Amino acid sequence: MENKIRLYNIDGCGYCALVRSALEQLNLDYEKIDVPWPHFQRTEVFEVSGQYTVPVLVDGDTVLDDEYQIVDYLKRTYPVNS
Repeated sequence: MENKIRLYNIDGCGYCALVRSALEQLNLDYEKIDVPWPHFQRTEVFEVSGQYTVPVLVDGDTVLDDEYQIVDYLKRTYPVNS
């Protein structure tokens, strides 16, 4: 089975919304993992990325933690078929 893209997310986070929007525009299937607001409770985020901030996107061996790098990566890796 193909690994699903995972997005570590907070719904009230504008940066996360930017990434969710890009995922939806590209019609990509992904798992949204909602994390707690307090940074110290985001242990799973830290384990995958080495830091506590979101958004974090995991796609196979690729781990990205900057919303603009994530959107650029998604557009390069999963171009829209015209």
